[in-house]
Amino acid sequence: MNIAILGAGNIGGTLGGKWITAGHKIQFGVRDSNSPKTLSALRQAKGATAVTVAEALAFAEVVLVSTPWGTVPELAAANAKDLDGKIILDATNNFAGPVINNLSALTSAAPNAKIYRAFNSLGWEVFATPIIDGQQADMFYCGPEGETRMQVHKLIAAIGINPIWVGENDRIQLVDNMGALWVTMVFQRGWSRGFGFKAIGG
Repeated sequence: MNIAILGAGNIGGTLGGKWITAGHKIQFGVRDSNSPKTLSALRQAKGATAVTVAEALAFAEVVLVSTPWGTVPELAAANAKDLDGKIILDATNNFAGPVINNLSALTSAAPNAKIYRAFNSLGWEVFATPIIDGQQADMFYCGPEGETRMQVHKLIAAIGINPIWVGENDRIQLVDNMGALWVTMVFQRGWSRGFGFKAIGG
């Protein structure tokens, strides 16, 4: 698939590298293609290119939003036409505020897009090394049921994480809370950034 990654931080660079290895094509949509962050992401995702946001969206079937949380409403409004109708993965977080995700901003800008909440509840270190003490980490996600969900499921599995769908976006708070729990354990309880979640049974 053609995937646009908006933002070139650790999450974008790590996922881009994994997806290229799995056979997907990656373009990073960035403001500065020569910034240290962008160049680092390109080193991680060998074979990817860095272009403008508009160019990346024109290329993409799937869009990973991994920019800072506060930039998304303006970004989505400015690129509404190119976002609409696509598969969008919201990986942004606002743990300091009452709403952690960007579902509202993305839905308002792109009402015909299929929006999923994913890649927000674990550190990039887990995406880089998803086998922890011999066990595959799980990642909980939500979004619309149907063919696009199976595509998202496969994209999650392609990075080595076990995908667990918790339901449609009326269950988004569950996924947000997994992210809040991860942040609490790392930054308040001193756990390693490499820790993940594992569901037993089911």
